[in-house]
Amino acid sequence: MKDLIQKALDTRKNAYAPYSQFAVGAALEAENGTIYTGCNVENASYGLSICAERTALVKAISEGAKKFKRLAIVADTPEAVTPCGMCRQMLMEFSPEMELILANTKGKSETVVLSKLLPRAFKLAR
Repeated sequence: MKDLIQKALDTRKNAYAPYSQFAVGAALEAENGTIYTGCNVENASYGLSICAERTALVKAISEGAKKFKRLAIVADTPEAVTPCGMCRQMLMEFSPEMELILANTKGKSETVVLSKLLPRAFKLAR
């Protein structure tokens, strides 16, 4: 768990957040143990920005991973940071029961199951 948090902390340094000044790092562990990292990337047209969690997820999907065990998210917040609703929905598509390690830069962390953060998530019948 500490290794995953450290990878998220390290990746947070690459965040591009000139507008919000809110840098976030994420480290996503696939079922096979591969770790994909991501940071938030903002844009002057704010809707084009992408969160750290979705950056890591998109990297993983583009390399063939589809199932995940854990995701660590780190930001400089008073409490452990949680993913936004858009990230929750994107992550639910692949691994609703994955562990989320929510952390801040001061060493505070907690672990929750993704499905508990987004009950009754939107799903298409397959």
